[in-house]
Amino acid sequence: MAEREVRIARTEALFRDVNERIAESAERFSARDAEFVCECADPACAERVPAMLEQYVGTHFLLTPGHEITEVERVVKRPHRRTVVVEKFNSVVAATVRRLNPRAGTA
Repeated sequence: MAEREVRIARTEALFRDVNERIAESAERFSARDAEFVCECADPACAERVPAMLEQYVGTHFLLTPGHEITEVERVVKRPHRRTVVVEKFNSVVAATVRRLNPRAGTA
């Protein structure tokens, strides 16, 4: 099971890296919102997730509804009908995404 969990976390962290660049670009142009890439565990997913920049935080993940994996994450917000925000509760996944978080060590 740990191998699967690490694979899930690495895929989600890869999408997180892409979304960090989207957020940076949006901030440069003083945008209030953006269309992010779904940060789910499916490496082939290309769904877009609309969100306000203030909703995009390093400790949670933006997903298309129905893409969550209930064994490793729980929905904490539904800010839009096309968006769910999840947090990781599985210890292996949570530790891996924290380690791979590009915002780690920033205030």
